[in-house]
Amino acid sequence: MTSKARIRLLGTDPDELAKLCNELKQISERTGVRMKGPIPLPTKRIIIPVRKSPCGNGTQTWDHFELKIHKRLIDIDAEEKAMRALMRIQVPDDIRVEIQMTGY
Repeated sequence: MTSKARIRLLGTDPDELAKLCNELKQISERTGVRMKGPIPLPTKRIIIPVRKSPCGNGTQTWDHFELKIHKRLIDIDAEEKAMRALMRIQVPDDIRVEIQMTGY
């Protein structure tokens, strides 16, 4: 049984996530390892209600700010050559990457 790496990508910009997923696909094609994904997971929406009036007087009017967190899941065979190439990828600051090794 081969070991696998489960990669979770979280970010606010779906275009940046797509670029990073394409880089991971290219690595898997170059090294010849099997890859499953990217699987889109449900987007988390964070809504923050904020009062418009800075002093608190006047009518109670509210702004609603929204932040969407997009998630992708990728499973890739954890061969040494593929994992070394994976660690060399330049990840943008607004994307969070979690790697979990499974199946030792």
